[in-house]
Amino acid sequence: MLIKKRISIVYFLRSIRWDVIAIICYAILAGAYDHFSILSQVTVPLAVTAFTGTVLSLLLAFRISQSYERWWEARIVWGAIVNDSRTLVRQVKQFLPQTPEALEVAKDFARRQSVWCFTLSESLRKCEHSEKVKKYFDEKGEDAANKPNRIIDHHADALVAATQKFDLNPNKQVQIDSTLVKLCDSMGKCERIKNTVFPRAYSVLIHFLIYVLMTMLPFGLEDQSKLVEVSLTIIVPVLFIAIEQTAIFMQDPFENRPTDTPMTTLSKGIENTLMEMVGEPPVNVIEPPKTYYIM
Repeated sequence: MLIKKRISIVYFLRSIRWDVIAIICYAILAGAYDHFSILSQVTVPLAVTAFTGTVLSLLLAFRISQSYERWWEARIVWGAIVNDSRTLVRQVKQFLPQTPEALEVAKDFARRQSVWCFTLSESLRKCEHSEKVKKYFDEKGEDAANKPNRIIDHHADALVAATQKFDLNPNKQVQIDSTLVKLCDSMGKCERIKNTVFPRAYSVLIHFLIYVLMTMLPFGLEDQSKLVEVSLTIIVPVLFIAIEQTAIFMQDPFENRPTDTPMTTLSKGIENTLMEMVGEPPVNVIEPPKTYYIM
């Protein structure tokens, strides 16, 4: 999560270690063929190598742009969830009569909405649900394939019951229902981002061009220093691989990695705010935001 964790350079290098090992072996092999075989007389014009590098740079720029767009859209959606969660509880609290019984209904909405946020974040990450979520569904005595959607249904059922019990004005009921619709839309947007896979062919093409560039580099560089030639043949492709890996990190914002959208932290903040709105003490201790950096 970007606002809580520091991203270690070791974590980043570990994610590309196999590519780096393959590049080192390939670069040494290509350099050997350039100096100690019949290919030693082959020369590739530097302009051809530069053209290949330019094409690769354009493809990577597009990849980074699209990946960041997916990551930023995910953050925008969760920002909307924060706002709509507050709006939902505020509407229920203000539209119902100011009685202890009505306040209990508002507290139930607040607790249910808090659980919904945790359930959605854990479902998107496809990890085991927390005790908070398990307890909620155990108390309900039911289960569902799409748990976040089931909780939205519980919201709707509670709204119908409150409307009948407190004779809620139809216009106010519609306003609360429209907030539920917004939450459902945000859930659908998250699922769309999660389930839309970035085309694999694009990554294959980038890797292919990286290896083409790495093959041409030894035959286009000066042969005065074998060490410098091999080093450049390793460093340049590794830089391109690192750029692509950065794009891969950002293109999947719900994969439970340090670069994820900070859904758990946001859910804890939502829960604290909603509990405060209905007169309950906060239940989560949240560390102050930290700026992440490579260490």
